[in-house]
Amino acid sequence: MNYFENYRKMLNEALYTIDEFQILNMETHLINMAKHGTPLLVCGNGGSAAITEHLSCDHTKGIACDTDLKPFVIPLQSNVSLNTAIANDIGFSKVFSEQIKWFSNKFDLLVVSSSGNSPNIINAVKAAKQKGALTMAMVGFDGGKIKDMVDICVHVHSDNYGIVEDCHQVIMHSLAQSIRIEHKNHSNLKL
Repeated sequence: MNYFENYRKMLNEALYTIDEFQILNMETHLINMAKHGTPLLVCGNGGSAAITEHLSCDHTKGIACDTDLKPFVIPLQSNVSLNTAIANDIGFSKVFSEQIKWFSNKFDLLVVSSSGNSPNIINAVKAAKQKGALTMAMVGFDGGKIKDMVDICVHVHSDNYGIVEDCHQVIMHSLAQSIRIEHKNHSNLKL
């Protein structure tokens, strides 16, 4: 079997480990946030940071087009100057939690982490909970510490970073498209 065939098999198996109820639960909360104008703060490291950037695009512009929903997604890692200042002066483990502490509006938080054990992600969840925010996560491997800390957790049971990240992308896209289709204003919707 060539590696692509093996990878496709692993990806398919991992997708079937995901609890669809948790995805529907996350979708319900994302819709309610978009209806009420509640900002969604998102964060991740490495490939997970890229997924949250992509999520920001698809869940802000993508959902807002052709719907009456107005989602507002803020990726916390996007401001390089602020992140490097916090990392340099306070510590990398606080790079997201400090921003959350300073955020004065009502918000909810979605973290994306393959391991579920990154100190800056754990601190972000703790800070969000202290402010009364709903916390959500997409994780992989065994779910790490984050799995039991958040209100809603979508867990991909795989120990392969690429597979976990691919599944997180699939989840992100399926949520954005499902929300947009369900709330579309007219029939010429292009996905």
